[in-house]
Amino acid sequence: MNLQTQWLTLVWMLASGTFMGIAFDSYRVVSGQLRFPRWSVNLLDLFYWIASALFVFRMLYHVNQGELRFYVFLGLFLGVWIHFLFLSVLTERFVVNLIRIVRRIYGFGVRLMYLTLVVPIKWLWKGFRLLLGFLWILIIFLGRVTLFPIWKLLAWAFRPILNALHIPDRLRKSREYVVKSWRHWRGKDQE
Repeated sequence: MNLQTQWLTLVWMLASGTFMGIAFDSYRVVSGQLRFPRWSVNLLDLFYWIASALFVFRMLYHVNQGELRFYVFLGLFLGVWIHFLFLSVLTERFVVNLIRIVRRIYGFGVRLMYLTLVVPIKWLWKGFRLLLGFLWILIIFLGRVTLFPIWKLLAWAFRPILNALHIPDRLRKSREYVVKSWRHWRGKDQE
């Protein structure tokens, strides 16, 4: 391996170490903000380290066909160290602001969906209920206006027949109770 490849490997490992630091800080901030369950933190740590190892070995294979030397570890260490010295605070602030922006966009999206879908459906439902109430009142009014005079006419027409049948007192009282209830319902409580 020539000197140029060694320096290129060192620079790529510096970049990989910096990228690992950025990824770790981002993961740490996201897990703190989203409050993952305690049992999942260890599993997520394992996924982070597997992904980091795969990333580093992919970069190493790309740069020098996977040869592992001391300067590879030196480059990774220096990259992580440089990140934690200079970029860690910036990364944390960036991720916190990014999470805040995503939450606001999500809240705006939820609010927009609520205003465009739920509110019109509520209005339609209220209008439908109002229409049904109006129709019900109209049916009751028309029933009072048209059916009560017909009922009175039928009662007047069949009164001689009912009197001739000699209806027992029990049925006559129930009929009187129905008539009294009907009058009370109409608001004309006449004794």
